[in-house]
Amino acid sequence: MKYIHIEKEGAPNVLKIKTMSIPKPGLDEVLIRVAAAGVNRPDIMQRKGFYPPPPGATNIPGLEISGTIVGVGRNVNKKLIDSKVCALVTCGGYAEYCLASLPLCLPVPKKITLIEASGLPETFFTVWSNVFEKGQLKKGDSFLVHGGSSGIGTTAIQLGKAFGATVFTTAGTNKKCEFCEIIGADVSINYRKQDFFEEINKITNGKGVNLILDMVGGAYIPKNINLLAKDGKLLQIALLQGAKFEVDFMKLLLKRLTLMGSTLRPQSIEKKSEIAKALQNKVWPLLDRGIIRPIIHKVFPLEQAEKAHKLMESSNHIGKILLKNSFDCKDKIKS
Repeated sequence: MKYIHIEKEGAPNVLKIKTMSIPKPGLDEVLIRVAAAGVNRPDIMQRKGFYPPPPGATNIPGLEISGTIVGVGRNVNKKLIDSKVCALVTCGGYAEYCLASLPLCLPVPKKITLIEASGLPETFFTVWSNVFEKGQLKKGDSFLVHGGSSGIGTTAIQLGKAFGATVFTTAGTNKKCEFCEIIGADVSINYRKQDFFEEINKITNGKGVNLILDMVGGAYIPKNINLLAKDGKLLQIALLQGAKFEVDFMKLLLKRLTLMGSTLRPQSIEKKSEIAKALQNKVWPLLDRGIIRPIIHKVFPLEQAEKAHKLMESSNHIGKILLKNSFDCKDKIKS
C-alpha cells in the first residue's frame, strides 16, 4: 500500500509517499480501505517532532479516516466486511489501508458522503468529550469558541447551537466571521480588529460566558479567565500561542471557576469507546437529518499531503482539510 512517511522532523516537505505491506488486523481490530483521512493540528505537531505516537504505534500520521472494512480480526464478526465507516485512530490514517479498533468505528451518516465522513471523528470526539462531558454545556448557557473557522470550531459552533446554547466565536477575517454566523454563531468577533474580551463583556453586560473552548492559550488565558461568568469553565485543548502566561488565580476563587485540559490520543480505547457510543446516540441522528454537518474546505490527493499541511499552517481555510485516496480496489483482505 501507499502511505505518507515522515522522513525527518521538519517542514511540510519532509512528507514523502512510500509503499509498505498492508497491515493485518489484531483480535479486536478491523482493516479499513481508506477513502479519505482528515488533516489535523496534531499531525502538524507530529511532523515537527512535538507529538510522537504512543509506544508501539505506527509513525504514519493521521488520526481519523473513512472507508470500507475489508478485513477483520478473530474477535470481529466477518459480516462487517464491506461496511462503510468512519473511525478515530491512534495514527496511520495517511495511507491506503489503516487499522482501527472496532469500538471506535461509526457508521457513515445518511446525509454525509464517504469522503466527507473522514472529517468527523477527531473533531466530534474532541468537542463532545470536552464541551458536553467535561463542560456539561446545557440549553441556555453562553459558550465562547475560539478559532471558530477551524475544524474544531465549526463543529463546536454547530453542536453548541443544536443543543440550545448562545454561541460566541472568534475568527481572523470578516469572511470567516460571516461563515461562523451562517453555521450558527450568534456573535462572531474578528480578533484582528476587535478585542473579544471587551466586545463580549459589553454584549453580556459584564456577566461573561459560562463556557470557553480554547485552542490558543498564551495571552488568551488570563482574558478567558476574566471573561468567565461565576461557576464558569475554561476548556483548554491546545496551546498554539504558548503554554505559559501570568494568571491572577484570585479570579478562580472569587468566581468559583473550573479550568480543564485534555488531549484525545493518549486516552484509553475504553474511554474513547464511551465517547463513540454517546456520539452515535446523541449526535449521529443530527448528522443523519442534516441538522449539522462537517465543513470541508478542500480535498487533496494523498500524494499531496505536503500541500495539505502548508494550507493548514497558513490558516487560510474554513473547516476541514482532507486527503483522498484515488485507487478503486474492491478486493477483500484475508483475515
